[in-house]
Amino acid sequence: MAGRIAVIGGGILGLAVARRLGQVEPDATVTVFEKEPDVARHQTGRNSGVVHAGLYYVPGSLKATLCRRGVGLLREFCDAHAIRYEECGKVVVAVDDSELERLAAIEARAQANGVPGTRMLDAAGLREIEPHARGIAALHSPTTAIVDYPGVARALRAEIVAAGGAVRTSAEVVGVDERPDGVHLRLTVSGSAHARPNGNHQIAARDSGRVAAVTERVGPFDLLIACAGLQSDLVATLTGEDTSPQIVPFRGDYWLLRPQRRELVRGLIYPVPDPRYPFLGIHLTKRIDGEILVGPNAVLATAREGYTVGTLHAADLRRTLAWPGFHKMARAHWKTGAKEVLHTVSKRAFVAEARRYVPELRTADVVRGPAGVRAQAVARDGSLVDDFVLSHHGRVVHVRNAPSPGATASLAIAEHIVAKVVPDRAS
Repeated sequence: MAGRIAVIGGGILGLAVARRLGQVEPDATVTVFEKEPDVARHQTGRNSGVVHAGLYYVPGSLKATLCRRGVGLLREFCDAHAIRYEECGKVVVAVDDSELERLAAIEARAQANGVPGTRMLDAAGLREIEPHARGIAALHSPTTAIVDYPGVARALRAEIVAAGGAVRTSAEVVGVDERPDGVHLRLTVSGSAHARPNGNHQIAARDSGRVAAVTERVGPFDLLIACAGLQSDLVATLTGEDTSPQIVPFRGDYWLLRPQRRELVRGLIYPVPDPRYPFLGIHLTKRIDGEILVGPNAVLATAREGYTVGTLHAADLRRTLAWPGFHKMARAHWKTGAKEVLHTVSKRAFVAEARRYVPELRTADVVRGPAGVRAQAVARDGSLVDDFVLSHHGRVVHVRNAPSPGATASLAIAEHIVAKVVPDRAS
């Protein structure tokens, strides 16, 4: 399929797909279009940096198979590019008898998925791994790791460019037209520095006497792969795809341990998750830079890219509130939602949840940290879509849902996608 290929999205998944296309189609011209001024500005650069080992996922699911494949590929990539990667390990802690059955189910999944080295610990064994953690039992995953995901994204971009591809930032895809000769894109390109002297442009806006944005038409492309993350459903509708599943954004707030209290956590301390939800609950996470995160919560965001409580994007909120699946989800899970709101407005309640696992933790030990937004796909019937969702029609492929462990599995997801669209070359 040598020709012109477009990829929408400069997060870790879009960049991984573009790199893989360059590997299997070296004669093709691959271009990534990213609406932000740089790569990894949203979910890739705003997650906790955990490399998931594959404990939780249903054996045989895309999540399970691509996570396990992705861990190995990611480790090899980091070694090749001197990117920091640390197997700090994780403990999933049961604090009472009611959680033991669910913990045993996680152990069974981990074994079925081939996660190496996992073992059950009693209370004393937990203290040997995490001296300040408390629980009646825990599952230890020694190969769960942490990594610099923005660093991975930058290295992926460098490989794409070195192979002859391009990564165009400040270039938002706002229109897609599939014609007999290929796929044509309409872009809003921010900043006059991004204009192309021979391109088809129209001045769209002016700000303080300078060009703020221009409209550019590019194409035709022989293939389009959209990895648009928080905007994935909106980009899909540009090509006539179904509106379901729709992205409902959930903001996750973190607190940071003060430097003098970082000794409370050696690696990753997680609760036993509620299987009804794709969120893992408030946990304590060592980051690759040495910081210790406490969180996140999960509250409805009033903007898809809203990283603070006061950020409101009216169109985003209207879409969420108008989606039938949102109302069905809200009715089913309002009690959990109310608890998450409490964790948002009360620092004391937030820390009290984490204190269940590290009793020495005090409210004064934490300071306000970063926040991220999870692109949660919600089906029309209100169900929370948990597995990866891909759609492929004609010359266009959409990644409709790539939740955690999407970053961990990104290189494997890229292999999977490219194998579908270039089956004779991607083996």
